[in-house]
Amino acid sequence: MSKPCAFCAVVAGDAPADIVLSGPTTVAFLDTKPVFPGHVLLVPRTHVTTLADLPPDELPAFFTLAQRLERAVEGALDAPGSLVLINNVISQSVPHLHLHVIPRRPKDGLRFFLGPRHPYGSSDESAAIARRIAAGLEAG
Repeated sequence: MSKPCAFCAVVAGDAPADIVLSGPTTVAFLDTKPVFPGHVLLVPRTHVTTLADLPPDELPAFFTLAQRLERAVEGALDAPGSLVLINNVISQSVPHLHLHVIPRRPKDGLRFFLGPRHPYGSSDESAAIARRIAAGLEAG
């Protein structure tokens, strides 16, 4: 038996959460284990696992709200910036699409993200990878 989805429970009102916004297709709430205070999660009401699973007609509203949340988090916490991210499968602690908005400040100590870097071995290698990605865009 699979474990019930923690975010579906929040969406349904069956689990406690500090709700920031509850809309017809999305819910935004504070992360219970925030990187920094004000760390917000945005989830679709419909259970989908990854961004690729979100129906295309829901994308505009989802990302418009993400943009509004970014501005609101930065403004409410007087933060000069933020980190906006989505994990797809890897590092996704809850298998329900969720977008993080994390307030950031210079020298806030968050150093682990996007490292270590792995440069391309050559311009031929990077060009070949770019072609593979472009072909994937054309195919689907």
